[in-house]
Amino acid sequence: MITRLIQSTGDFLARYSGLPVLLAAGLIILNFVLQLLPETWFLVGWLAETDFLLHLGLVIGLIGGLLGDVL
Repeated sequence: MITRLIQSTGDFLARYSGLPVLLAAGLIILNFVLQLLPETWFLVGWLAETDFLLHLGLVIGLIGGLLGDVL
């Protein structure tokens, strides 16, 4: 079952190799937009304060770039 999941994920990323990089760019832009919103909302304030989406976008972008070259 895990082997089938890894195989299907690899096939999907081979077909759409630029998708993780585009997703990463979207997360980084969303992080910038959250910085502009008021921090009175708990989740928005926490995401803006920790830059969680920025870091997640960078990790996904780097992994996506490496996988795009391999696949």
